[in-house]
Amino acid sequence: MPHYLDGQLLIAMPGIGDPRFERTVIFLCAHSADGAMGLVVNKFADDITFPELLERLSVIPQEEQIRLPDGVRDMHVQFGGPVETGRGFVLHTSDYFIADGTLPIDEQIGLTATLDVLRAIARGEGPRLSLLALGYAGWGPGQLEAEIQRNGWLHCEADESLLFDMDLEAKYENAIRKIGIDLSMLSGDAGHA
Repeated sequence: MPHYLDGQLLIAMPGIGDPRFERTVIFLCAHSADGAMGLVVNKFADDITFPELLERLSVIPQEEQIRLPDGVRDMHVQFGGPVETGRGFVLHTSDYFIADGTLPIDEQIGLTATLDVLRAIARGEGPRLSLLALGYAGWGPGQLEAEIQRNGWLHCEADESLLFDMDLEAKYENAIRKIGIDLSMLSGDAGHA
């Protein structure tokens, strides 16, 4: 029986070999024999704030930005990965759900990619915790497994602080620490006995 990593975090090893993924932490939203899809949870998107995104998408007009709830005004837009970078995804706690719009990943986490979730967040009626990511990371059949075997990724259980903490810079070290590894002891070389 294959072991799939849905709902797990991938942690890039020092020798990942792809500068787009250096020091990244990725939440795997889907993983099967058909491939995998995940969101980078520790990188900022370039040059856009959440209120600006709401305005660009016509979710709220600029004059209404002043009425956004406190946490919403300061919400980051994150780089979710190099695939379809113009497409947005909201990873969130399972207290928010839209029929035919939310993909439940596990009992605690869901993924929604509709404007409805952005409207709910802007009104203060969205999920308890969320992150907005532009783009995603994707792998074809067997590709992620091959990268793990080549020592490209470690994986660990996800938790709310690793997913939703606003200190994106600390997520990489916190994820490494969660699995009991000293960052200074990591090597980019793989070995097989």
